[in-house]
Amino acid sequence: MRAWLMLTICGLMLSGCSSTEWVHPNKPSSEYINDYNKCQNLVLRDPKLQQGSQLMILNATERCVQKEGWRLVEQ
Repeated sequence: MRAWLMLTICGLMLSGCSSTEWVHPNKPSSEYINDYNKCQNLVLRDPKLQQGSQLMILNATERCVQKEGWRLVEQ
């Protein structure tokens, strides 16, 4: 049981070391900020989300960015 606990803790520590980034097949990474800001502005204009939580706004913005062709990949 103790070994299982140690393996679990080590696994969680190692997973915290991974990083992710947004990539697009046809655009440089410097264009991500422009697309993200465009999507965020569109989302903030949506009357359904103006009273929503920050998590709803973030999720809608990320869905928009994905529609623009960006993908979140783990490195």
